Amino acid sequence: MSANKSKKEEGGLVDQRKLIILTTIIKNYLETGEPVGSRTISKYSGLNLSSATIRNEMSDLEEMGYILQPHTSAGRVPSDKGYRFYVDQLMEKQERDLSDVRSSMFDRIEKLESALQSLVRNIASDTHYTALVSGPRMEKNRIKFLQISLVEKGKLLFLLMFEGNIIKTMTVDIDEDLEQNAILSINLLLNDVLGGHSVEEITEEYIRTLLDRSRHRKTMGLLLQSLESMLRTDEQDVEIYTSGATNIFKYPELMDSENASKLIFALESKEELAGLLQEAEEKEEDNKSIQVYIGKESPLQDMADCALVTAKYRLGNGMHGTIGVIGPKRMDYEKVLDTLSRLIQEMGEIPLQ
Repeated sequence: MSANKSKKEEGGLVDQRKLIILTTIIKNYLETGEPVGSRTISKYSGLNLSSATIRNEMSDLEEMGYILQPHTSAGRVPSDKGYRFYVDQLMEKQERDLSDVRSSMFDRIEKLESALQSLVRNIASDTHYTALVSGPRMEKNRIKFLQISLVEKGKLLFLLMFEGNIIKTMTVDIDEDLEQNAILSINLLLNDVLGGHSVEEITEEYIRTLLDRSRHRKTMGLLLQSLESMLRTDEQDVEIYTSGATNIFKYPELMDSENASKLIFALESKEELAGLLQEAEEKEEDNKSIQVYIGKESPLQDMADCALVTAKYRLGNGMHGTIGVIGPKRMDYEKVLDTLSRLIQEMGEIPLQ
């Protein structure tokens, strides 16, 4: 081996020009299946180089083992080493992009939580009743991106991103050793089949397609189980924000010990409140975004001596939740209805992008 060749191999592709030329060769070969020559590189690389200079760079890349020259062509094709370099570069870029997204997403999620907490405090303050707001549900929200990454041997990180840049993650234990090529293949398949679809659109047909097309059926099955868990929106998964719980005890008719104890239990139970808002949302009439329940009309029996007003709010990209106001049956309905009408319009303006 020559000293010159050894030096090039030790240095790797530190030369940006070589990197661009190699990437151009690989991308064009992936698209056409034909060996790539200097004229094609000159056309698609964006480099302002002479054909002679490009050929010299190609010769260096061939000497370094990144490309090969078929006997029947003057063009070059990627070697296994070239493919490996290209895939590793893709994975590194994906991880960097994902890291940036995670950082910005956490900021957005914190802002959304802060907005909901502020909202529920304002409702309680404006109405002088008890206010509650459910965090957004995502049944109609579309899947923007899916990715698995190898955390350690036998363990994957499964990331799911919705439109609105809401992220869910889960670790998945697997039995097989996956190389980066296999991980890239699974990522491409997941995004090809599920990307752009809402949660409610994902049917058994999609699941069968993923299993049938995957070369790693067992791992895909484990990923689909994890996906189902991440997409499940049962009541325990919904965040509930409350404020003004003591406001309703200012009214004499709700202060007797039996009524008070029932209300306290209901207001302290996340499951009770989540169920209350979910049931109210499911009963929403198509032409009404605000519902009023008086006395025994309430979805929750413990609130049969109260009035409940609910409003469905909608954020960008399909996410939605429910606002509720609990008070005595003699509540100021006009004020509550005006407040909720105004707020559900403002909720649609919360920036998520």
